[in-house]
Amino acid sequence: MAVQAGPEPGRVHGGGRPRPRRPDRLLPYLFVAPFFLVFGVFGLYPLLQTFWVSLHDWDRLAGPGDWVGLGNFTRLLQDSDFYTATFNTLSIFLLSTVPQLLAALAVAWLLDRHLRGRAVWRALVLVPQYVSVVAVALVFSQLFGRDFGVVNWALEGLGLISDPVDWTADTWSSHLAISFMVMWRWTGYNALIYLAAMQAVPRDLYESAQIDGAGKFLTFRKVTLPSIRPTLVFTVVISTIGGLQLFAEPFLFDFQGNAEGGAEHQFQTLTLMLYKYGFINNDAGYASAVSWVLFLVIAALAAGNFLLARRGGRR
Repeated sequence: MAVQAGPEPGRVHGGGRPRPRRPDRLLPYLFVAPFFLVFGVFGLYPLLQTFWVSLHDWDRLAGPGDWVGLGNFTRLLQDSDFYTATFNTLSIFLLSTVPQLLAALAVAWLLDRHLRGRAVWRALVLVPQYVSVVAVALVFSQLFGRDFGVVNWALEGLGLISDPVDWTADTWSSHLAISFMVMWRWTGYNALIYLAAMQAVPRDLYESAQIDGAGKFLTFRKVTLPSIRPTLVFTVVISTIGGLQLFAEPFLFDFQGNAEGGAEHQFQTLTLMLYKYGFINNDAGYASAVSWVLFLVIAALAAGNFLLARRGGRR
């Protein structure tokens, strides 16, 4: 009498795809568990703790005080310095990020051409990354000096100005000076990211465009840009996050170093305001409210950039 064989181990009864065993099903979660553990300890917990602190009248040295609920946020929305810092942050962000990404695209396109010594040029664009941000800020502070700055000397030589510009005294002049610092530091970094994406574009597409009679500009617009769209979205989101968290450049641009951002807060960013209240005034509750508002602004703008880029990609 023949004995009927049972289902093979690891297979669904009656045939079909293999059913993974329980240890095999848990293995992927074990691989990603370290990320969630690190994120929970260094990301989620500080975020929730900061929100808890923002609900109290919390002195950084004395510890927690009275419960104030949303009082710190109400106080923040009634603070004129908050709106000035928000305007400064968005202004410097736009003045530095938009030209920076456009310049990075142009540099990457040039480096993607058949140039002599391409490896040397690609290494040179990373030189700003090797220089300390403190050194960059100090050098640019001297370049934009009122009395002996090279920028004023060049503008006077070209006849564009008659009197020296005090770059730290005015809102727009200080924003331009700080934006030039940011552009000089990050343009080469983004250019190499774009270059790596451009080199991954299939060369057959370029050959087809040349056969169809497309010029260099049309090929760049119709072939290169659509092909590197995910990289463009990545750099826009990362630049948005970094630009809204700008701290070192405006802090070092002010020789007083008191996080005021000038006599009239003309270049005080939200992170400078956070630093002022959190580490100079020791008002941890109010500083935490500033940090949470900054977090919401960054999240909203980053999500908006992502959705706009995604919608443009679909079109």
